[in-house]
Amino acid sequence: MSTETAGTAPAGHATRALVMSDVAARAGVSHQTVSRVVNGHPNVAAMTRERVQRAIAELGYRPNTAARALVTGSSRTIGLVTINVNQYGPAQTLIGLEEAARAAGYSLSVAILDAGEFADMRDAVDRFVAQSVDAVVVHTASFQAVEALRELDPPVPLVAVQMGAEEVRPTVTVGQEAGARLAVAHLLGLGHRTVHHLAGPAYSLEAQRRVQGWRCELLAAGAPVPELLHGDWWPGSGHRTGRLLAQRIRDGEDVTAVFVGNDQMALGLMVALHEEGLDVPGDVSVVGFDDVPEAPYFSPPLTTVRQDFAELGRRGVELVLAKLAGRDTLPDQVPPVLVVRGSTGPVRG
Repeated sequence: MSTETAGTAPAGHATRALVMSDVAARAGVSHQTVSRVVNGHPNVAAMTRERVQRAIAELGYRPNTAARALVTGSSRTIGLVTINVNQYGPAQTLIGLEEAARAAGYSLSVAILDAGEFADMRDAVDRFVAQSVDAVVVHTASFQAVEALRELDPPVPLVAVQMGAEEVRPTVTVGQEAGARLAVAHLLGLGHRTVHHLAGPAYSLEAQRRVQGWRCELLAAGAPVPELLHGDWWPGSGHRTGRLLAQRIRDGEDVTAVFVGNDQMALGLMVALHEEGLDVPGDVSVVGFDDVPEAPYFSPPLTTVRQDFAELGRRGVELVLAKLAGRDTLPDQVPPVLVVRGSTGPVRG
């Protein structure tokens, strides 16, 4: 069966669909060579591959993915189940996965769920399997989703990205705990006696990993561990916490450094401190997490922990390809990077 599709036929053949032999004739290669290029086969010389790709672009040829799936048993598609893409981190991870999948010759089919309940995740995975995807990636950092993953057993490889539950499935994640420790160590190194922490929501594994890193670094340094502060990832909760901390400072509490669970909450917190007449970093140093594109333009520019979402996506797709090839895999972790800007400074006095 041919994996052909309609397109702009060569001159004199306007009434029929383009086929691989048209591309082969234009590129001056065999039909089999075109098939290898279309299906991402590695054993094609670089110059030949470029000639075939140029012919494909000139003719407007598009492979028939349904027919190709029948012939090869592969749809060259990866299914992605994700939640909460309205937040910066999940959205950027999705983009990173799509770009990496495309670079590897795969397309990405996405299912966005409202929650990580077992029934919803099972239905999403079942739909992907019915669509003959080659593998499924689950991207969410909720405890609920982790429990659901323990029960799922689809007939295609299933891997996790940014979940932080290495014992459940093959997974790749950014080092959340390591990133939190970088933030705390930076603030302690500036002379702050301790570091307060505004955490993300309790349902988030990422938030919990950052709490663990914050607490472990304080304990390792022999610093006091303050009461944990709770937020919801959004600037409003950061603003409320900033006003609360300003009141505590007025009441004589020693608050000079805050590690915030993400950059959006850090923005709200810094705005509130400014409204309360406090200077950042003169009175309070602030570190965020994520390194959103706006972070260098906050006032002052935000010191934060950067997550490399493009690298996360690339390694996630590498994990999928390894599973498809039957290779053993180990949990993988992308290292976080501390980006120092103007929101942190030495403790006053």
